[in-house]
Amino acid sequence: MSTKKKIVIKIGSSLLANSDNLTLRYAFMNGLLSDLAQLQREGHNIVLTSSGSVALGLNMIGKRPEDAGILDKQAAAACGQPLLMNAYRQVASEYDLEVAQMLVTVEDMEERRRFLNIKNTMLRLFENDIMPIINENDTIATRDLRVGDNDRLSAKVAQMVEADKLIILTSVDGLYDRDPSDPDATFIHEIEDVSEHLDSTTSISALGSGGMLTKMHAANMAQNAGVETIIAEGIIERPVSSVLNNERRFTRCLVRGETASPLKVWLSNRLQVSGALVVSNEVAEGIVTKKRGISRMDVTSLQGDFTKGDVLHVYDEDGQEIARGLTNFSSEETMLLARHLDMPVENVIGYKTKSDIIGAENILVLEENHLQLEAPEHDQKIVVPA
Repeated sequence: MSTKKKIVIKIGSSLLANSDNLTLRYAFMNGLLSDLAQLQREGHNIVLTSSGSVALGLNMIGKRPEDAGILDKQAAAACGQPLLMNAYRQVASEYDLEVAQMLVTVEDMEERRRFLNIKNTMLRLFENDIMPIINENDTIATRDLRVGDNDRLSAKVAQMVEADKLIILTSVDGLYDRDPSDPDATFIHEIEDVSEHLDSTTSISALGSGGMLTKMHAANMAQNAGVETIIAEGIIERPVSSVLNNERRFTRCLVRGETASPLKVWLSNRLQVSGALVVSNEVAEGIVTKKRGISRMDVTSLQGDFTKGDVLHVYDEDGQEIARGLTNFSSEETMLLARHLDMPVENVIGYKTKSDIIGAENILVLEENHLQLEAPEHDQKIVVPA
């Protein structure tokens, strides 16, 4: 710990809120913020991604986690977020730690300009020795348009600030090869290939929206961004520094290979599919081997209502995701261009351009270490008029 680091810490609802009476665990919060304050004094830049607003607000609307629907959870988040931040501010002030609140949505993290704006805000907070506390804006998130879990959100934040480490604190001491309650379960100290461990990650806590599976997805996103991920138990005494000093066991997810440019990392780490293109297997092979772009002649079908600048997922005919890239056209323009190959581009869309649907400079071919997303259903086939 002799060198200064950027450290992103993720805290789940089960650590912050008592599952029986849905009240804050102040002992854990005190231990956490005391530890983070000391790390900040040592020169480290800390970001805390914190769940808990929904769990804390459920009491106010008279609901239990197992009974709450999406509207209940949105209302609970509106009630619980002020309680959560007030508690963070009160406890942090005892350790001379300044904190700031940042609420984000999936669209904020997926749209390039908003992503950079959030990054610049955090960097300015670092300059003023203020610790950002980030949570998903659950009051406006829906089942279809949400990050889905703060594990992956924390990985996006780690990517954003080019963190040295992502530390996910949870209710167990790391990853096992099966359910930890099984007496034959074996603890896994180090992970290189996340995909080898997905089958053993199915359990979900009563308060959380994710389980160990989402932590593995987060670790994969982080390692592709050059960030080492640590999964450890959220103990009360020095929960973060005890891990950094190797004083207790945890699971470490290693960084693999060379890290791509920030743009390519942003392209690879997606929280949802904005849109998708399907190309022939022959074209797919050319994209993979020659790292070329995708022209309007290459598209056989598309999915989603996307706009210029969105990140599209590219699949071959067998449903295998091969690449991701920034589109130069909307879904409507792409469909028109692909259906009218005999017409000049300017006659089809009303302006002149030589751009491919996705340019070679804005495409990322997925490597083996990237977890692929399944191809969306209901492709819109390109039907060329007779």
